[in-house]
Amino acid sequence: MRYPNSNRTEGRNDVRSSVARHRWGVILAGGDGTRLQPLTRLACGDNRPKQFCPLLGGKTLLAHTRERIATAIDPDRLLFVLTRKHEPFYKEALQSVPGFQKIVQPHNRGTLPAILWSLLHIFHTESRALVAFFPSDHYFNNEDAFISTIERTFDFANEKRDSVILLGAAAERAESEYGWIEPDSARLTGLDHEFASVHRFWEKPPLETARVLLAQGCLWNTFVMIGSVAAFLKMIRRSEPALFETFKAALRSDVPQFEEFYAGLEPSDFSRKVLTPGTETLLVASCGDAGWSDLGEPRRFIAALTENGGENPWAATDICNKCGLTREQIVTLSGQKKSSTSVQESVVLTSSS
Repeated sequence: MRYPNSNRTEGRNDVRSSVARHRWGVILAGGDGTRLQPLTRLACGDNRPKQFCPLLGGKTLLAHTRERIATAIDPDRLLFVLTRKHEPFYKEALQSVPGFQKIVQPHNRGTLPAILWSLLHIFHTESRALVAFFPSDHYFNNEDAFISTIERTFDFANEKRDSVILLGAAAERAESEYGWIEPDSARLTGLDHEFASVHRFWEKPPLETARVLLAQGCLWNTFVMIGSVAAFLKMIRRSEPALFETFKAALRSDVPQFEEFYAGLEPSDFSRKVLTPGTETLLVASCGDAGWSDLGEPRRFIAALTENGGENPWAATDICNKCGLTREQIVTLSGQKKSSTSVQESVVLTSSS
């Protein structure tokens, strides 16, 4: 099923303003970022997660995420999901953020507990809130296209409050390391400004399957999600009722009990536990050609950095034996021109040696 875009007009400025007051954003910044540690060691000399490392243009990926969404989300309604052991890496950068806006997990237990905690936190503050979730390690070459999709999706979510909308990116290649979204249609080519039902998720499919998905016009899953706080909570409660109830009860307990509860949680992934079995309530919107990349591993990061073309002083070194980058690649990282294809191929070869 497809839904027309809820077009905004000049006569709806008052409606837009009202919707904006109910918008909340959550930046997911609690991951450990182990796959990119070869590059973060080169940049910072330690094992800090990639979101706290100044990898692009002298700014951290977390800072880029905050700046990217600043026009769509009021800073007073922006939450940061963090992990306690990373405090030395984010303390200074987030020192001006009130404690209320920081969800500091005792341990990293995956995306499901992180998302559930932030949703309950928002629900008790504003039960009719609209919420957008943003991973902190993404790159968009066309940020205007991304923000435009955020705006129209917020408007749509305000009208369709029982739905959760995922943002997909136009696939550029048969990528087997990304998740894919198959819309409920035989063939969709970007969806333009429409919203479509989700038929199926494909989590890191084999290359041959990825080629078929690409040919069918399926989308890369950015894991950016927008919906009412009630719709998100209903979806989690339906998929993971035991976790939902025990988590609510644990939040009402004292700190030591909650710490013990969180330490005992099994790591759980929101996509696998909630999104995959809940496709009947999900919709997808396309960001179009936003130039999206998940900076989760060195090959994709090198491609994004090359495209960015910015100066990166941390890369001005001869060679890094730990991360397997050659002298030629280090020069490229320093800002000199080279094709992204050859860089990607070279990194794949050296990082596996």
